[in-house]
Amino acid sequence: MGTRSDSSTPNPDYDLSRPLSLDGSGLRQKLASYGDPHFSLFMRKLFIKALGYSEDALSRPIVGIVNTYSSFNPCHANIPQLMDAVKRGVQLSGGLAIDFPTISLHESFASPTSMYLRNLMSMDTEEMIQAQPVDSVVLIGGCDKTTPAQLMGAISANKPIIHLVTGPMMPGSFQGARIGACTDCRNNWAKFRAGTLDIEDISALNEELAPTGGTCGVMGTASTMSCILLALGLMPLSLPSATAPAVSSSRLRIAEATGTHAVALARSQLRPQALLTRESFLNAITVLQAIGGSTNAIVHLMAIVNRHPQLAGSIKLQTIDDIGLKTPLLVDLKPSGDNYMTDFHNAGGMLALLHELKPLLHLDAMTITGRTLGEELASIPFRPLPLDSPLSSIIHHFNKPLYPSSSLVILSKGNLASAGGAVIKASASKDRSLLSHTGPAVVFSGPQDLAERIDSPSLSVSPSSVLILQNIGPVGNPGMPEAGLIPIPRKLAAKGVSDMLRISDGRMSGTAGGTIILHISPESADPESVLGIVQDGDVITFDAERRYLHVEIDEDGVRDRMAQRKKMMASEGSGSAWVARERERGYRGLYKREVNQAEQGADFGFLTAAGPS
Repeated sequence: MGTRSDSSTPNPDYDLSRPLSLDGSGLRQKLASYGDPHFSLFMRKLFIKALGYSEDALSRPIVGIVNTYSSFNPCHANIPQLMDAVKRGVQLSGGLAIDFPTISLHESFASPTSMYLRNLMSMDTEEMIQAQPVDSVVLIGGCDKTTPAQLMGAISANKPIIHLVTGPMMPGSFQGARIGACTDCRNNWAKFRAGTLDIEDISALNEELAPTGGTCGVMGTASTMSCILLALGLMPLSLPSATAPAVSSSRLRIAEATGTHAVALARSQLRPQALLTRESFLNAITVLQAIGGSTNAIVHLMAIVNRHPQLAGSIKLQTIDDIGLKTPLLVDLKPSGDNYMTDFHNAGGMLALLHELKPLLHLDAMTITGRTLGEELASIPFRPLPLDSPLSSIIHHFNKPLYPSSSLVILSKGNLASAGGAVIKASASKDRSLLSHTGPAVVFSGPQDLAERIDSPSLSVSPSSVLILQNIGPVGNPGMPEAGLIPIPRKLAAKGVSDMLRISDGRMSGTAGGTIILHISPESADPESVLGIVQDGDVITFDAERRYLHVEIDEDGVRDRMAQRKKMMASEGSGSAWVARERERGYRGLYKREVNQAEQGADFGFLTAAGPS
């Protein structure tokens, strides 16, 4: 018995007299190489028809949907529902939606740190977008390192993209007070360490801090990156894309609309390298400063911009500081304020914030709709909250800010900061007097040394001491863990000390607060690092206003200590993280050999727009 084709007319794809373009659209692009493009297309079609697709379906624009669902990733718990909604939007708009997986990253389920795997995820994203026949791509992500990894890979692949974030979780409740991951995780754990919270309370809190799926419900890294994606023009401003709760029906409607936008992008072929300009990034940095965003976003932004062939090197740490000097902190969210992402959403979200920031924004920057930011703001109905609304204090007026300027400060002076810079989230300092401070160093050589000694009764430390943690940089750990929030020594915490000046070459969670200096470069594992030669008792001077961070050692003393340290590292051989990287195998070896420093984005050199050195 014979078989019948779905179509009654011969398929022109198999007309061997007609050349077949290798860079077309839909199913005809990115053909596997068999030496015969017609046969390659024939093979592709016969296999995808095993999934039940018709010729009519396969003739439509193909929208790829990146699936980062994982049972280890509660931030992405709603992705199956989001994918269904995106597909609905795509298919209602005449496209064909096909999802495909990439790796999924969650901060608490990635050893040694999710930052260690961010670059791997960017490679996975880039290669899958490049390899598969997609006309546009919906990037679904949420947890901290996911969205920057996706954007890094997507800029390199340069296919039309649109982001869809999973959204923040809802706050929980404990003893009548609202709580939420993960600022309240850290604050309450500090109380438990200090002995002011008992084991029953901390156990009960553990049940309530993350009551729903979604990303952390404060202005941590996930929420920061969501706001930045919208400021870059990569999510539609007409939708509450950055702030709608993960568990809301609004989030599903956003997903459906995202599918509709993805089909329009497939037809317009507006690519990220054409959409994103220097002004796009300046807008993103303005928003970063105005929301009191995560310090992690600085590392991510540097990595993202350095993937762009036309923009690489055009944004520096100094750019972030210059914008901070004229940008007030307007959003009252933890850890810089008191509220949660649900409050920001209900107060008007990013649309309301951008209206307040209009004097500072580049309104001619393009968005994925094909219209400028200014055109979008003018076309979307907006009514400010009444002044007597309980939510009117969530987004402060431009002239009545929560913090006058520079919520995030770049340190560039003094021997600890002048080489590669350092970062502090000044608006999250618990004791503002520490923003200008001099004190003796208490040095920990790494996470293990910290764990063994921080709570020792014999630790020589006082409230004026400066806690320094070495060897948690990109190579030294590896992966720049979020260990920069060095805990207050227990004997001081028990006496009510809640903040101290803390310094490291690592990162801290965007949900964390305190007077904490991060991202010192070059990292202490580097033989040329001044941070690597600091010893107990050295006097540290810090002044945020002057952008100054200095260890009081003269130049001759610095040179002598560095020379001694290089000899010691040479004698240690493979015992030194910096030396051992040349012989390590697998991804770990690749990471340690290729990762650049924080001020460049902690990306792999060969993945940047400049390519291998």
